[in-house]
Amino acid sequence: MRHTEFWRRMEEALGSSYARVWASQQVLPELGGRTVAEALAAGEPAKQVWRAVWAALELPPGER
Repeated sequence: MRHTEFWRRMEEALGSSYARVWASQQVLPELGGRTVAEALAAGEPAKQVWRAVWAALELPPGER
């Protein structure tokens, strides 16, 4: 998954104005206690980060 696809999914799930705010503030245990933005900046694969976001937001299986 490319970062553009990741951010598109984030905006669909949270809205365009809130997605990046949430990503910079929400710490997820699945990402080693980092925020989404920190995990991406550290080089974690976008697909792996998306799976953690998907689980945290309890999104439907079809959005995985």
